[in-house]
Amino acid sequence: MLAVLAQPGVDNIGMYLLLVLTKFGLDAAVFYLYTRKLYTSFLSMCSLSIFLADFVMVFLVASMLFLGPETCHKSLCLIFANASVTYGALPLPMMCLGLLDYVLEGTYLGRQSATCKFIRNSVWLLLMWMIAIYLSFGSVDSDLKGKSFEIENKALVCEVEESALITYSIVVLFSAVILTLLPFWSKIPQWVKQANRLSEARDEPDNQSSDLLFTSTTYAETKISGEYYLEEPIQPGPPLWLTFTLGFALCWMPYLICSVACLILDFGVPAYLTVNLLWLECINSLLVGLVFWINSKTQGPYSNLPENICSWQVYWQLSKGTQQQKLQVAVCKPIQLKRTGPPDSSVVRAGTYA
Repeated sequence: MLAVLAQPGVDNIGMYLLLVLTKFGLDAAVFYLYTRKLYTSFLSMCSLSIFLADFVMVFLVASMLFLGPETCHKSLCLIFANASVTYGALPLPMMCLGLLDYVLEGTYLGRQSATCKFIRNSVWLLLMWMIAIYLSFGSVDSDLKGKSFEIENKALVCEVEESALITYSIVVLFSAVILTLLPFWSKIPQWVKQANRLSEARDEPDNQSSDLLFTSTTYAETKISGEYYLEEPIQPGPPLWLTFTLGFALCWMPYLICSVACLILDFGVPAYLTVNLLWLECINSLLVGLVFWINSKTQGPYSNLPENICSWQVYWQLSKGTQQQKLQVAVCKPIQLKRTGPPDSSVVRAGTYA
């Protein structure tokens, strides 16, 4: 695709600066809201690296404002061309290494100290960025071109690349979610209400330190804070793969809809804008949910995977179709009467002959 840097009488540097600033602000918000435990997972460190790379992009584009027109446009073309190739080379290794990192959580390598995990993730991250930058210098065309859109209307354009993997991943995820949930469309509101009730019950102060709400699917009695509860199964819940799809869709369907709409309207977006933290957190949710689903057969709702925006434990419980009902137990205590004086013989006799 071609990026229009300048037209007769119009310089688009300010517009591109606004674009990279907008992306940096969006990534900063996502980084602040969603990224936790920075050094314990590979994808969280990828989020930090993209955030820092966005800051560098903002700094470089802003510095172009202080250069002359000819130098400015050539330098800007070099920045955008290299950035698009570099960012475009990141999604595949991020997905593969992120999945590998989560799979290793259940092995000996996953039980290592936080320092060892940080060193391992740092090495992976450094190698990934070095290879991406090396590929950009070998396949970039950073020469300015003149393109005539209309008669006597010649513009300076620069060739930048889109990320095909980003496009394919968004289309595949959107299609998979729609095709999976469409046959169960009428039941989705009921499942969402049940999931909300389970989430509220799990967030109650009495249950925040306990996972008893998520451990049993048969008749059993549980004592919590001196009160007895009976866990009894209700109608069978939906399959686990379906509830996980629902949980993923509730969190990420707005992002997928906006992205697919941009593709349908043919809004060409270069890779240095599409490779952002929203996409990375979406893929992170997908990978965590996939590994959680695989491990749930042996570990149940318990997992060493990092926290995620999707409450996978809630949707695991939704698939089990259990609810917890409180038993109201009336305890009768004997009443002790105090005798303050000698017994009245008349009362005794009356009671005897009554």
